[in-house]
Order: sequence, then C-alpha cells, then structure tokens
Amino acid sequence: MVDTRKKLGNRGEKIAAKFLRKQGYQIIEKNYRSRLGEIDIVAKEDESIVFVEVKTRCSTDFGLPEEALSYDKRRRLSKLALGYLVHRRIKDTNCRFDVVSILMDNKKVRKVNHIKLIKNAFPAVY
Repeated sequence: MVDTRKKLGNRGEKIAAKFLRKQGYQIIEKNYRSRLGEIDIVAKEDESIVFVEVKTRCSTDFGLPEEALSYDKRRRLSKLALGYLVHRRIKDTNCRFDVVSILMDNKKVRKVNHIKLIKNAFPAVY
C-alpha cells in the first residue's frame, strides 16, 4: 500500500513539473529535503519563488486532492520554505505557496482525469 502511494506521488510530481513548465514556471529544484520534511517543487515564476505542493489521488472518496492540506502541513511547509530561503541565501524576494491538484484515473494510473493549479493557495503559517 505504501509503495503504491509513493509511486502515485512520484508520478504526480513528474506530471506537475511538466504542467508547471507549460504554465511558464522555471523549475529550480524538486524534492528539497531538510530535517523538517520535503518541498515537492521549488520554482520561479516571474520574480517570485514558488513553493509547490503536489497532491495526487486516484479517487475523490476522501475529498479532492487539494483538500488534504491540513493546517499542520501548511505550517510545516512554511517552515521548510523559510529554511530553504536561508539555506540558499535568498533575500528580498517575493514568495508564495501554490498547490497542484491531480486526479488520476482509478483504472489507468497513467491517465490524468483532472489537473488544477491553485496559485497563492495559502499564506505562510508560523
């Protein structure tokens, strides 16, 4: 079960990166890790650094993919983003959090039923 979820997540992140490039984003880094966790995609759009969380599901039985972003997850992502900026010595730059929501076909894991980009999905939470 965990292996299947990991494969689905990895597939979703690849789809999201390709989708973001088509939307004009420049992918800076994928799967940035620190002791606090992982940022799926760090990108640049115009003059902003964008921290992208990718949510992928095969069904809506438990809600839409983007609805799985709890307060604790947003808080952890906010701290991760701050750590990323410090680690990369990035100052005086606009930043935001986007979410890419992907709904895959339940029968064909390679087929995307729906993909949605939510820009500025949430404010930083500390």
